[in-house]
Amino acid sequence: MRFLVLTATAAALLIGAGSAVAQQPAPPAPAPGAPATPMPTAADVMKMWDTNKDGTISKDEWLAAGRPAERFDAIDANKDGKISADELAAAMAAMRQRQGGQ
Repeated sequence: MRFLVLTATAAALLIGAGSAVAQQPAPPAPAPGAPATPMPTAADVMKMWDTNKDGTISKDEWLAAGRPAERFDAIDANKDGKISADELAAAMAAMRQRQGGQ
């Protein structure tokens, strides 16, 4: 019986020690005035939303990503019915500028 208690205690201590070692330090806090979550790049957004991998975002892909239709129309600068990487990058740069250059 004493062996069982000692074994259980040792196992609990090892598990607790392993958890303490595995914990990572918290990431540093963002600088004052910086956005809490950095804005993804245009390339990141293209990878996520261009589901058919044709290099553009169609209106269907845009809507499937939960974005409003009127924003698609505003970003599609040449009105060809799809958003290119350049159009998206320009729109995101304009958004950053409106947010204070972040």
